[in-house]
Amino acid sequence: MPRMSRKLVWLPLLLLAQDIHCDEHDHTYQDGEEVVFWMNTIGPYANRQETYGYFSLPFCRGPKEMIGHYHETLSEALQGVELEYSGLAVQFKEDVPKTAYCEITLTSESLRAFIYAVKNHYWYQMYIDDLPVWGVVGEQDNGEFYVWSHKKFDMGYSGNRIVDVNLTSENKVKIEAGARISFTYEVQWKLSSMKFEDRFEKYLDPTFFQHRIHWFSIFNSFMMVLFLVGLVSMILLRTLHKDYARYARDEESEDLDHDLGDEYGWKQVHGEVFRPAQHATFFSALIGCGLHITTVVFCVIIFAILGELYTERGSLLSTALLVYALASPVSGYAGGSLYSRMGGKKWMRQYLVTVMLLPVLIGTAVFFVNFFAIYYHATRMLHFKSILYMVAIGLFILFPMTLLGTLIGRNVSGRPNAPCRVNAVPRPIPEKKWFMEPEVIIALGGILPFGSIFIEMYFIFTSFWAYKVYYVFGFMLLVFLILAVVTICVTIVATYFLLNAEDYRWQWTSFLCSASTSVYVYLYALYYFFFKTKMYGLFQTMFYFSYMAVFSTCLGIMCGTLGYIGASVFVRKIYSTVKID
Repeated sequence: MPRMSRKLVWLPLLLLAQDIHCDEHDHTYQDGEEVVFWMNTIGPYANRQETYGYFSLPFCRGPKEMIGHYHETLSEALQGVELEYSGLAVQFKEDVPKTAYCEITLTSESLRAFIYAVKNHYWYQMYIDDLPVWGVVGEQDNGEFYVWSHKKFDMGYSGNRIVDVNLTSENKVKIEAGARISFTYEVQWKLSSMKFEDRFEKYLDPTFFQHRIHWFSIFNSFMMVLFLVGLVSMILLRTLHKDYARYARDEESEDLDHDLGDEYGWKQVHGEVFRPAQHATFFSALIGCGLHITTVVFCVIIFAILGELYTERGSLLSTALLVYALASPVSGYAGGSLYSRMGGKKWMRQYLVTVMLLPVLIGTAVFFVNFFAIYYHATRMLHFKSILYMVAIGLFILFPMTLLGTLIGRNVSGRPNAPCRVNAVPRPIPEKKWFMEPEVIIALGGILPFGSIFIEMYFIFTSFWAYKVYYVFGFMLLVFLILAVVTICVTIVATYFLLNAEDYRWQWTSFLCSASTSVYVYLYALYYFFFKTKMYGLFQTMFYFSYMAVFSTCLGIMCGTLGYIGASVFVRKIYSTVKID
């Protein structure tokens, strides 16, 4: 986000707290200026996405005057960020000795809350100059429960900027009914040689993300690409070349039809292969949405590589939302032009299905999880303002821009251009071996694409569901390209064998063959939940499986679209080369 726009968004906060002279988003301070300590969320360590407001536990605030925080982006609200002022008085480069800032008396209710938090290993998160800091609530020892009452902050600075923050929890206090607990804090400033540009590197884990297993998985996927490209090349350059040569020699033969019927199965269906797909409205909407998702994923990965979006809170999600909104004409263009080429007449209905397909899919999961978030009072609960923002994005950006893309697609590339005429009466599909049935091809088609990405799925899942910061977007770009190539190659091979069996139902088969990758991804998500995490509780379980269903479905739509596009180019190429009237 540009610096000026960030200041404008923060203007209400600055007006409400006129005694704060530093600009947190410029990350520059003068000696003695206040440094704001934000308390964010708290929750069980095993359930990273199950978060609650920090002061939902009976903690107390410092004596400083209360200031508010406004969500600077929609992504903060969607991610459950709830910044609240800690009330701690901290000035830039000024040490603070051990100082008591508040005191509480444990009632039976607050005692139960602390015991529950300690039992479930609750952690809390703070933000200091946009740097995240984590601390633990307490610990259990010999059946007794303790809470940490002292926070020690070691602040590193370089020039007029903060480059390092460390939090140490000290002074273990036993919690029991009627106990009085005094909370204290301490701040020590130290000159650091760290550069400001490198201050986020301490949160990265190169030993995890750049492990040789990660490199080996990329190499393994690359070898798979070479194998599949070689297989497709063999089909195109050898098998089809022989078909073309034989057809050219026999072009004027009186027995041409007989020869084709005996030896050339894929040529037999030249009058059916360009027949419009069943349920053309829904099919074209899926292709449009799939190309839209592909565009968004590619652009976000490129922006993350160039801009290091992981260093700023909510930047990655904000970028994804922005790209999704601005790229919405892609879905309209792709879906509208395909539907028009298939001879569709109800283009307005097709446009509505296209523009609403992904929002309804994602919105259903979000609002389903939101019911549980409301019940548990979690920070993932969507506020009415956030819902209005999302509705406004849909009404004023998605709908008109998708309509624009649909109109352009219909008028620019919406004319039917099949190289072969379509028969008036559909040709019966002959019987074939069981492994050539579309259902079998669909079930097996997603195995190789999934095999090319499942190692990367582990790193992505660990970043989202555990305490890791994903930053190797170069790896992600390579895996994305490998996935695209593998998906296209597998679909071309599957389409060739299907057409060779004189089965012309290749549109849906090519899409579902690639889209079945999502089934394997979701099965892997099941394995990851039960064997790689320690998640528990209804809210976290519903959150996990709901959003993994959305992720898998979107991935399936994207892979299905890539597969269909590859198969479409392949089919058009082979039937345009051999002219059969």
